[in-house]
Amino acid sequence: MVIVQEHDFNAAQLIADLHQAHQGHAGALLTFMGYVRDFNPDAPTDTLFLEHYPGMCEREITAICEHAKQRWDILDYCVVHRVGEMHLGEQIVFVGVTSVHRGDAFAAGEYIIDALKTRAPFWKREKLQSGEKFWVQQREADALKTAKWESHD
Repeated sequence: MVIVQEHDFNAAQLIADLHQAHQGHAGALLTFMGYVRDFNPDAPTDTLFLEHYPGMCEREITAICEHAKQRWDILDYCVVHRVGEMHLGEQIVFVGVTSVHRGDAFAAGEYIIDALKTRAPFWKREKLQSGEKFWVQQREADALKTAKWESHD
């Protein structure tokens, strides 16, 4: 399941749904949650605004997850990513992966979040408490992590 939405999500319910769907088969359920954080302690963040390319964004996230499903022995995945304006400390993204074994769940989950950060068509604009606004540039370290995963295909 891949969902891109403006409103917040209930992580506990998402975890319960994944667990219920594979109860008795999944030996591992891995989750990752990302939050709005201060990018620069010298200039505190007020809000983060995420734009996306509707339709294309969901297709790319699904392709990332399906690639993970082919590469590792995972039973299922769930990605919920928020867009729009979010405040400091709010949830941005949920990634859940179920697998028979924890190693596959860990690897698939890390791959999904790394690829999501570099391949999904999202654009981040940060607004500081001072009122200054700027577009957040992709970090080279994130691109290198995704490239490392893809070099092992």
